[in-house]
Amino acid sequence: MEFIHVVASVIFLASIILVITGWIDSVLAALLGILFMIFFGIMTDIDAFKIVDWNVIAILLSIWIISGYFGKSGVPDFMSAVMLRLSKGNVALFVTFIGALAGLVSMLIDNVVVVLMFAPVVFHACRRFKFAAFGPVLFVGLCSNFMGTAMLLGDLPPQMLHSVSGIEFSGFIWFMGRPSSFFILCISYVFTCAFFYWKFSKQYKGISMDVASMAEKPLDHIKDKPFAIISCGIFILTITAMALRPIFGYTLGFIAMWGAIAIILFFEIFKEKFTLEIPNVEQVLAELDWRAVFFYVALFALVGGLEHAGVIKIVSDAMTPLIKQSLVLGSTVLYWVTAPIVGIVEHDAYILTMLYVIRDLGTTTGINPWPLYWMLLWAGTLGSNLTIAGAPALFVAKSLGEKEDQRSVKLKEFLGITAPYVIVSLVTCYIPAMLIWVFPFAK
Repeated sequence: MEFIHVVASVIFLASIILVITGWIDSVLAALLGILFMIFFGIMTDIDAFKIVDWNVIAILLSIWIISGYFGKSGVPDFMSAVMLRLSKGNVALFVTFIGALAGLVSMLIDNVVVVLMFAPVVFHACRRFKFAAFGPVLFVGLCSNFMGTAMLLGDLPPQMLHSVSGIEFSGFIWFMGRPSSFFILCISYVFTCAFFYWKFSKQYKGISMDVASMAEKPLDHIKDKPFAIISCGIFILTITAMALRPIFGYTLGFIAMWGAIAIILFFEIFKEKFTLEIPNVEQVLAELDWRAVFFYVALFALVGGLEHAGVIKIVSDAMTPLIKQSLVLGSTVLYWVTAPIVGIVEHDAYILTMLYVIRDLGTTTGINPWPLYWMLLWAGTLGSNLTIAGAPALFVAKSLGEKEDQRSVKLKEFLGITAPYVIVSLVTCYIPAMLIWVFPFAK
């Protein structure tokens, strides 16, 4: 390794340790890492700005704005009431239901946004029936990050795969005559949620929710039905337009931005037509989690600096000969090496680099790249659930949970939830992935 590789690695690892341990604020730790990389000439300030995928930031902010109106519609409280009734007072079942639903919604919505949408649902029940909120809201964060790769719109990695390979929306359901991301992840998701239901059953043993005492009906939580219908309608139209992106030819961020502008303009013009107090633009923007936005931007630039220095390329080049030798062995190593790396590294930059490596490998050697593409994406998504450095959704969930419980959560308690989740999800995804996508293409 050259000197620049060593310096970049040391700065990056130091920043990540600070992010994970929480010795200083996570945003500050990431920003300091960027400043040191610029200071030592690893990248310029212009490079740091360009490395950030601003299209993703536009999607994030736009969907957050739309979901802000959605959150005020009463629909989250309605969903909470429905889940409470379905759980019949069983706390473990309620927490599992909420997490499972959050994961399904995250197939179409950014996982950070899903956490912001479902956190009030969790807090509503926790306040009413007096049990800690951190575990349940972190479970929501884990689930929302889990299913983001099941469809094209849910997270950045599937969008990057689309950019590199050209795969479209339907390819994530069925591709090359076999089930692809949606079905593989659903299999693993069912087993993972079942495991945590068993875990929650032990944790919440002796705690029950008196659902029978709830006098209100679920629909009573929706105070202004026209407002709820319009909020949900614009939200659905925006997601549909994003799903049909190839027809329109615009970037996903541009489409999402139009949805945000449309909902703001509509409610600004017709606010007097509704019985609900409509928030103004300043209120909507003030409610956005800007700290999470800055963390996402800073972490993206920090990992981009590592990529800019060539460190990620060194790691990927070391794996190439093994993949050439055996697709089964190479896929297995790629899967189980990727998982711990993305546990401490924000996974987007790593996945993008490896996607190009796999594409070039397929071009030069004639190996079908798709088994490797999928193994990379699934390990990259599931492994990122280990720490807040790997998944911004966990950073948001941790921050919200600590604020709700009014306490600081230690690393041991955090990993006590995330580590089992990652292990179970990786194992239960690896088996069907190998059977369906690796062994059939192995020589």
